Amino acid sequence: MNLKTKPFYLDDEAINWVESTLTQLSTDEKIGQLFLPIGYSTDKEYLDNLISYHIGGLFFRSGKAEEVQKTYQYAQEKSKIPLLTAANLEDGGNGAAIEATAYGSQMAVAASNDLNNAYTLGKIAASDGKEVGVNWGFSPVVDLDFNFRNPITNVRTYGSQVENVISCAKQYIQAFHDNNMMTSIKHFPGDGVDERDQHLLTSINSLSVESWKKTYGKVYKELIDFGSKAVMVGHIAFPDYSGDNMPATLNPKILQNLLREELKFNGLIITDASPMVGFCSAMKRSEAVPYTIQSGCDMILFNRHFEEDIQFMKDGLEKGILTEERLDEAVRRILATKASLGLHKAVSYGSAKFRDYSEEQRLLADSSITLVKDNQHLLPIDVNKQKRVLVEILGNSASNERVQNQVQKALTEKEFEVTIYQPETNFWELETVSEFANRYDLVLYVVNVENSSNQTVARINWHTLFGLGNNLPWFVKEIPTALISFGNPYHIFDLPMVDTVINAYCNYDHFINAAVDKLVGESEFKGKSPVNPFCFNDILESLKYENS
Repeated sequence: MNLKTKPFYLDDEAINWVESTLTQLSTDEKIGQLFLPIGYSTDKEYLDNLISYHIGGLFFRSGKAEEVQKTYQYAQEKSKIPLLTAANLEDGGNGAAIEATAYGSQMAVAASNDLNNAYTLGKIAASDGKEVGVNWGFSPVVDLDFNFRNPITNVRTYGSQVENVISCAKQYIQAFHDNNMMTSIKHFPGDGVDERDQHLLTSINSLSVESWKKTYGKVYKELIDFGSKAVMVGHIAFPDYSGDNMPATLNPKILQNLLREELKFNGLIITDASPMVGFCSAMKRSEAVPYTIQSGCDMILFNRHFEEDIQFMKDGLEKGILTEERLDEAVRRILATKASLGLHKAVSYGSAKFRDYSEEQRLLADSSITLVKDNQHLLPIDVNKQKRVLVEILGNSASNERVQNQVQKALTEKEFEVTIYQPETNFWELETVSEFANRYDLVLYVVNVENSSNQTVARINWHTLFGLGNNLPWFVKEIPTALISFGNPYHIFDLPMVDTVINAYCNYDHFINAAVDKLVGESEFKGKSPVNPFCFNDILESLKYENS
């Protein structure tokens, strides 16, 4: 392990700090450094307990900025060794604090076809995160969205084009480096091939080694060479390389042979969240916790039960599942990562204050929203022709009310008469076809299926009333019908009969306002889809065919 080279670039002073600190640590302190738990409370007694185990890092989900900032500052001041403080900053600073900037999804950035926006996403994420004391972004996602059925990748990715993913990710990473922060490229060896979610099982990257090397392998090789300091490893198997279905987090062949030796990654390796079923179902947890470090991971993310996992690690060391040599190697990398951020000299606590990025938000939304098809030549809609609009929101996301209200507000301000669909409760109140067609001039499906973990699909579910309800698209030949997706770009799969489809990639208010502006022709469509929105897994199929 050369600490003077990529990605650490440590000077002699920093290396001396790493080595002297490592020498002074007890075994319990070394074990504590391996853990990056999620914080469930900002109570000082709770934090003191976590810190007493000498944790290497800490993660809090997005909260009120001042509370997050004070919590991280307290934890840093109480820690013997500076902490790696992390947040999911995929969309902007809002992954760290609710008042911070929600810029836009990675797919929206890719659809804008402007690398300046990729840098801006990184700049906003890094600068906002830094203001609450975060020094590590669990981002960018560098998976390739090859399988439209995958419920966890889609808008979190830069799409399915290898070169585009590399270019966007480099800009994001550079912005973090410019803010003296680090990223974590994820989810090695690559998600987006399987249609299942590693939160729920060990998913499979089923590509051949040859196909992997020119896709995912190329992405990781270039980003490692670019100076990425950390790789987050998914609970994803790569059987053509390892010869088994063991997840990468518990697979020394993938971690040591592929990532360390072939790709020459010298930085920090962290697991994805260890409570995921993809990890837990592969091995008894008492063995898996120490074995993930022995296999090649340097840190373990989150816990089923923190204190129990600490004990599992201690027991694993005593039983020989984890060796002293491997423990020291992992802790040395953790310390070197901290030194590469200058944490051995000073810790930045932030001010919990943020810049106004509203103009940047507006520009991204304007440049990314994509017209997928308008076969009926409906657009732009005209208040004189389509004045009476029935808005039907699809999806069960917690944000539905906000999205629905914002769409209604934006249309009403343009003098459309908006009716919000109410699910029918009985048969005898159903209108005739003629009555329904005469009541409305346009039906607008607003699809708000948010990308989230622990779901088997990211698809539309209908209120059917045994097939007679007006939520179902039976009326597309009776009334002009359009669809705007503020998330998943693949809803044509369930709504192929709708002839006007717009992908907005994101449900933040600035995307909703921009989409309505484009709907009425006040702004042109500029986005270019970074995936195949017509739901053909053409790239994936061609990769499989090449090796058949």
